[in-house]
Amino acid sequence: MPEQNYSNHVRWFPLFHFVVIPLLVLNFLSHLVRLFMAPPDSGRKTLAFWVLLSVVLILMALASRLMALKVQDRVIRLEERLRYREILSQDLAERASGLSLKQIIALRFASDGELPSLVERTLNGEFTKPNDIKKAVKDWQGDHLRV
Repeated sequence: MPEQNYSNHVRWFPLFHFVVIPLLVLNFLSHLVRLFMAPPDSGRKTLAFWVLLSVVLILMALASRLMALKVQDRVIRLEERLRYREILSQDLAERASGLSLKQIIALRFASDGELPSLVERTLNGEFTKPNDIKKAVKDWQGDHLRV
């Protein structure tokens, strides 16, 4: 696998992002065009049903993706809390329980060596956004098992 860093860490799932979603959007647009182009007496209710079904299919695909990402976030939170117990001092690990989920997720890319200082800086309010935390990571630890 190529080395991961801040500039290339975004995960694209080709089947979802480049096949399923585009095909569902094309399906929706196709049915929508047919609905608006159909003469008034030509079964517009049936066409409206297919437009609605197309929207439901898109929403189902998005919901399934969001649920997978939510589970992934929960696993990351658990993994990082265990990691904090092993690497951080007891006091800092207890204080780290006040980190937001987005901060924890951003900190997961930090190496064990730089994690304590980044957690401390995060708790002190040095970073305003999770991306600021990611940009501060010097020794990037890739996460290649993401959803």
